Amino acid sequence: MTDDTAPNGHDDELEIETAEEAAEADVEALKVEVAALKDQILRYAAEADNTRRRAEREQNDARAYAIQKFARDLFAVADHLSAATTHAPRDFDDQVVKNFVVGVEMTQKELLSAFERNGLKKIEPAKGGKFDPHQHQAMMEQPGEGVPPGAVIKTLQAGYELHGRIVRPAMVVVAAKTGAAEAGAAPAANPYADADGDNAGGSVDTKA
Repeated sequence: MTDDTAPNGHDDELEIETAEEAAEADVEALKVEVAALKDQILRYAAEADNTRRRAEREQNDARAYAIQKFARDLFAVADHLSAATTHAPRDFDDQVVKNFVVGVEMTQKELLSAFERNGLKKIEPAKGGKFDPHQHQAMMEQPGEGVPPGAVIKTLQAGYELHGRIVRPAMVVVAAKTGAAEAGAAPAANPYADADGDNAGGSVDTKA
């Protein structure tokens, strides 16, 4: 007589194999879940870092360019002082006039020093200097005696930059290029535009 309740070794082995396969599947699923969580954490960390960096950059910009609007209001003062010192008489005996001119010159010097201390740099190209469409604005052309065509002949109004950002381009007179002076008329397009076709000084920051 056969005992049906006797243990079957083959069935036990199948159950063990099935349990092992299920355990391996659970492990693989957990590995996938862990990898996904790690990726999510890394993305959150990257986003948080980008947000922090962006906030720091905005704060630094706000501090760096806080004086931009105030500086613009002082440009007219700087221009008047520059004109006054440029056209002030140099040969005179009147001590009162002499003291007055010296006082104006000292005021101009102190104003420019205050600009520089706050990151505001004056742009005033010298005669014969290279024309830079990113810093200069060509107001007119003239025949250039001893000046290469396209170079700066004269600065009509000084420009300024704040921490490398152009606040106001320098307005200049440039030496006429070949044939331009003979034509006697302004060119149809600005020959001193930058490579992108923008007018000289077109990159000026007009914000604030």
